[in-house]
Amino acid sequence: MAICCRGMTTEETAWLTDAMMRSGETWDLGPHGFVADKHSTGGVGDKVTLVLAPLVATCGVRTGMMSGRGLGHTGGTLDKLEAIPGFRTAQPRQAFDRLLETVGCALIGQTENIAPADRRIYALRDVTGTVESIPLITASILSKKLATGAHAVAFDVKTGNGAFMAKTEDAEVLGRAMRDTTLATGRKATAHLTAMDRPLGRTAGNANEVEESIQALRGQGPADLMEVTFLLATDLLLAAGVEKDAGAARKTLEGAIASGKALERFARVIEAQGGDPGVCDDPGRMAQPSARRDVPAPRAGTVIGMKTRELGLLAIEIGCGRARKDDVIDPASGLRFAKKTGDAVDRGDVLCQVELGPSAKPAPDYLERVAACFEIGAPPARPLPLLVKTL
Repeated sequence: MAICCRGMTTEETAWLTDAMMRSGETWDLGPHGFVADKHSTGGVGDKVTLVLAPLVATCGVRTGMMSGRGLGHTGGTLDKLEAIPGFRTAQPRQAFDRLLETVGCALIGQTENIAPADRRIYALRDVTGTVESIPLITASILSKKLATGAHAVAFDVKTGNGAFMAKTEDAEVLGRAMRDTTLATGRKATAHLTAMDRPLGRTAGNANEVEESIQALRGQGPADLMEVTFLLATDLLLAAGVEKDAGAARKTLEGAIASGKALERFARVIEAQGGDPGVCDDPGRMAQPSARRDVPAPRAGTVIGMKTRELGLLAIEIGCGRARKDDVIDPASGLRFAKKTGDAVDRGDVLCQVELGPSAKPAPDYLERVAACFEIGAPPARPLPLLVKTL
């Protein structure tokens, strides 16, 4: 409670992070050379890890990422990866090392032995009203992130109505805390605030987000997804010393996609983790919707805003995430956005397509509630800039 009321200095937060980190296993990745990681505070349609990890590995920087499942209205990287038939996110330390050496990339879930103190402290935070303490949030995230031994972390801190930190000023405080604390532990770190007042990309779900990630690795991804990916990937290439400036790094990243090598690397990662690499050529090998429903625009105008958090919660209702811990994900369910903030619409235009997996049972008013998440009015729309701020 004292931490929540009085705060902590960067040095104090680093001490707490280190103590929590050392409550369990800590991994020394030195034998693998430079290993990079990224962390996003999450949102709707955030599939950056699926594109960034194989892309950065293709450019010569090993990427070892320990990701999580969906939390609240936000999607989970592990749930998306497990939409790939056979993909195993539960990997022991030895497998993590093998993946870094053989394919230069590992995408795994947290193990019980990583930062066990965090689970106990979070349980206390939950019942004492201290969940929102920035130093405690920072130590919670970094104790797990740094225990796996990354030498550099690129932080993507979302802001807007679909973000954990909806207010930009709050997101900036968290971003600076995570960056500065990571630097205080001797690692390299960068942080950016990016927009989450609308979904990232054109999909929200699991299998459909993997499909969009594959399209991105083909060079056919939506512009916002590609820009955020290139932004963070550039940071990691510079941190590793692979490139000397941002322009050269961007050119290298674009070349890795244009050559097809980044998609080939993703296929190798999938195969190495037990999945079906054939999804990279035929995404239809993943679970497919049993039904699709269009959500029409009720009137003409411009989409001047989107209720992003509500869209994330609506996605959970059809099986994209978990309302309860024991809920089962339906990987075929999802939302596909035909229109986003700033787009002009006529009455009857499709705003969004709802993809229903076999187990999805939407409420009778489901489509109407999806439509209500699109605010249609007179232009201009005033969305947040995609890159709100570099810290």
